[in-house]
Amino acid sequence: MDLTYKKQNVYAVADKAELKRIFDYSEGYKKFLDGGKTEREAVSYTVKMVEAEGYKPYTLGNKINKGDKLYYNNRGKALFILRAGKADLAQNGVRILVAHIDSPRLDLKQVPLYEKADMAYLKTHYYGGIKKYQWLTIPLALHGAIVLKNGKSLFVNIGEDEADPVFYITDLLPHLSQELNRKTIGEGFEAENLNILVGGIPLDGETKDAVKKGVLTILHEKYGIVEEDFLSAELQAVPAVKARDVGLDRSFIAGYGHDDSVCAYPEITATLQTETDQTVLTILADKEEIGSEGNTGMQCVIIDDLLNELAKSYGVNPAVLRAASKCISADVTAAYDPDFASAFEESNVGLVNHGVTMNKFTGARGKSGSNDASAEFIGYLRGVFAKDNVIWQTGELGRVDLGGGGTVAKYIAKINIDTVDMGVPVLSMHAPYELIGKADLYSAHKAFSAFVK
Repeated sequence: MDLTYKKQNVYAVADKAELKRIFDYSEGYKKFLDGGKTEREAVSYTVKMVEAEGYKPYTLGNKINKGDKLYYNNRGKALFILRAGKADLAQNGVRILVAHIDSPRLDLKQVPLYEKADMAYLKTHYYGGIKKYQWLTIPLALHGAIVLKNGKSLFVNIGEDEADPVFYITDLLPHLSQELNRKTIGEGFEAENLNILVGGIPLDGETKDAVKKGVLTILHEKYGIVEEDFLSAELQAVPAVKARDVGLDRSFIAGYGHDDSVCAYPEITATLQTETDQTVLTILADKEEIGSEGNTGMQCVIIDDLLNELAKSYGVNPAVLRAASKCISADVTAAYDPDFASAFEESNVGLVNHGVTMNKFTGARGKSGSNDASAEFIGYLRGVFAKDNVIWQTGELGRVDLGGGGTVAKYIAKINIDTVDMGVPVLSMHAPYELIGKADLYSAHKAFSAFVK
């Protein structure tokens, strides 16, 4: 009898049927990844998925009946998907799955357009934690919404179609980089220099800011907008790249926004495809990368409002419902990278293709800012996953005193709901082109399906 604990490689035990499921499942995910590069697009994409399965929009204040399949679209940037089950809410509570659908990117400033040296640029303000140098010299696309003075909304997506132009941030040639190379990365790559090149042809007859006016003319002809409309716009520059298989065996996927689409998609599929009597609430949240702030982030009281409406509809005390509920906060974690081995503690880090990874706690250094799930809840989940033969592992986000990170888990736990972090390990996290293992993606789907049952 072997009394030791060993992590298990999914492919080492997968039969041919399981291998086919892993690879087939990944194809749907790649479409989701490419179709939802911003939170607005992810919500729009998911609404189409749930409506195809019979889900209807929900209005706050309406009664929720057992068997209802509903969704609540919060300002087009966060989504709540509800399956109202038959099980007793006072005893079983709600099975909650939550992931975020915002990713690190470059937002345009409110007054972004300017001209220098007969070239037109857009000024940016980066969103979330990025390594600035990674955004230089890669093809970029512009996504987002522009709201005109009359209230009309326009949606922009330039750079994804093969016929579209892309956008670009320049870098200094190595021949002239001697001074730059002596600086730290933080000193050498300044946020105010992340300016996107958008034009170079002057408008006929103009002598001042002629290239800028040429760009404005194109925007007016295409969208009917003027420069002032940038004031009420949410425009983001994201990598103009498609999700692609990586490796001769195609076991990996590279793409923009794995953090946290690689957890959001398995949540959605687990919710739509799993038969259960439990009431399931799946949340796709905004603003996690900047602290879950605002009225579309997980610090917003909308989750309380929805749980209260559910409790009222079922005739259950809201406090009793919350105490009986359980939540998986599905967010990515760092995957062990042997090229940067010193950043990790090898016994306690997620290994690629060894299954979805549970983080009992996150936070930084002395677990600062962490939810730190209870042993009882983790023991419960161990039994759930064992019953459905889910391969999973545990991990931490790097060496103890080196880094750390936060998730939405603490905001769910704060309203008296047992919560733990669990997600797919990612290589090159927060890079414009991240990497995940297909086996871990499918393992997340299996784990979330087991949980909602």
